Amino acid sequence: MGNRLTQIATRTGDAGTTGLGDNTRVSKHSLRVHAMGDVDELNSHIGVLLCEDMADDVRALLVEIQHQLFNLGGELSIPGFELLKSDAVLALDEALATYNEQLPRLQEFILPAGNRAAAQAHVCRTVARRAERAVVALGLDETLRETPRQYLNRLSDLMFVLARVLNRMNGGDDVYWKSERLARGAAE
Repeated sequence: MGNRLTQIATRTGDAGTTGLGDNTRVSKHSLRVHAMGDVDELNSHIGVLLCEDMADDVRALLVEIQHQLFNLGGELSIPGFELLKSDAVLALDEALATYNEQLPRLQEFILPAGNRAAAQAHVCRTVARRAERAVVALGLDETLRETPRQYLNRLSDLMFVLARVLNRMNGGDDVYWKSERLARGAAE
């Protein structure tokens, strides 16, 4: 694979198709290409998040997630091929347990806000949900393993938890939603 990307501007996509890893060509509007694009966008947003200050363990986790997302994108680009292993889902489950244990229980809804790292983690969360929806849509049209869907589902949960962790850096906290309905209910 090292010499595979020798030319970036091939012009082969000018007609609105793109090549998959199995050498077939599909429309750039296909469900598979949408799923691949959403996973790629998610990976790019995590790259932006990695530009922020954070604990070394969180950074190492995010770098590993980027590698796994690359595996997921590769799997999506080669129909019927397996690159993302089920142990990647287990690793997210373990990270969820570890980081969630450090956080206070939520009493209210929180806004996707706070410091810049936390806000970017929330962007990653929403893009992960979109990527998950794209993979689900593709799975309704073609046979897919469940691991890609599970990975994206866990990853969006983990990005929510990591946003809360990142908001607590340097003594910060979550940004709570000020619900008028909840405020009225508390006053009654």
